[in-house]
Amino acid sequence: MSAEDCKRGQSSTGRDEFTQRYARLTRSGIFNLMPHELFWQERHEHLKKHGYLLRPRYVPGWEPSWTSTGRSPILSEDSIKLIDSKVIDATRLSSQQLVAIKSFKVLGSKERDIACFFASIHDHRNHCVAVHEILSDPFDPQLALMVMPYLRPCNNPEFGTIGDIVEFVDQTIEGLGFMHEHRVAHRDIAVANVMMDAKALYPNGHHPVRLGFSTDGRAPVSAFPRAGRNVRYFYIDFGWSSRFAEGESTMVVGDVGRAYVPEITSPVPHDAFKVDIFALGDLYSQEFEQKFNNVDFLLSLIEAMTQKEPGRRPTAQEVAREWEKTRTTLNESLLRWRLVPKGEAPLERMVNDTVAVAWEGVYRLKQFVSP
Repeated sequence: MSAEDCKRGQSSTGRDEFTQRYARLTRSGIFNLMPHELFWQERHEHLKKHGYLLRPRYVPGWEPSWTSTGRSPILSEDSIKLIDSKVIDATRLSSQQLVAIKSFKVLGSKERDIACFFASIHDHRNHCVAVHEILSDPFDPQLALMVMPYLRPCNNPEFGTIGDIVEFVDQTIEGLGFMHEHRVAHRDIAVANVMMDAKALYPNGHHPVRLGFSTDGRAPVSAFPRAGRNVRYFYIDFGWSSRFAEGESTMVVGDVGRAYVPEITSPVPHDAFKVDIFALGDLYSQEFEQKFNNVDFLLSLIEAMTQKEPGRRPTAQEVAREWEKTRTTLNESLLRWRLVPKGEAPLERMVNDTVAVAWEGVYRLKQFVSP
């Protein structure tokens, strides 16, 4: 037997071992649908009838594709499990666009009314997630299914330049002011509840669950920079939200969502609008102030928004005015400058800054020679 034959035999033996191993794991049930996935599999046909197609994993009677292809489950799209039990991705058949479908309780929740209220308002200042439609649940009358555009976490990929942060602050302040202008307090503002339409960053798409990979879940993908692309941010999840009539007090009692807010520790009425102000300021602090060195321009805004005493916090309108003043002090070249992570080693910073200066030079040269 030749050396080449030996290599082929060893390669074949290795593949056989992996195939047998994955077959054993598959039989053990490790790749089976989780209970919350079975919930969505049961609704596959109902959603398909209404024009929404779930991924192959959720087709009734699903059998793992790798049992017939011989491919590793890791490289098989239908091995990718759903992370969020309440929300699933789907393809809208009429447009072939990704959507997100959320299961929510109908009784005792204002989420549907508030989400649909904002979805009915066409205004560029509206940064509340759109709602395509609300479907009844085919099995549980206490549930409904809200169909929305598919969005990506606002901080994935991470912000890269000062301009990225400025654009994010622009839109989130504008969106908060719009909500408060329409007498709605979100009451659960947190980084998980601000998402983005990232299609411009991934023109060839990405997997809706395995975010760093191609649509088939097999190959890593990289995002384009945010700068110069149409990235729009949206508030989602109105499960904790409150809507107030004109002239009605905005004082509420009870807990809020995931954000820590000082006044919630006391069982007394608190201003729902001032809770939103604190929560958004705290988001800026956690995502930017605590992560990067060169965001001093945000500090006075964060300090004002996160005052412990609610009465000392600005209104959404006042936040917008103060931010606009700060915005005018930021020159264009600063917006293109990279964000400097806290803890970045001096040598690493020197190299990264050198690269940034070089790119700025390229940008200026292009501007100079452009007609």
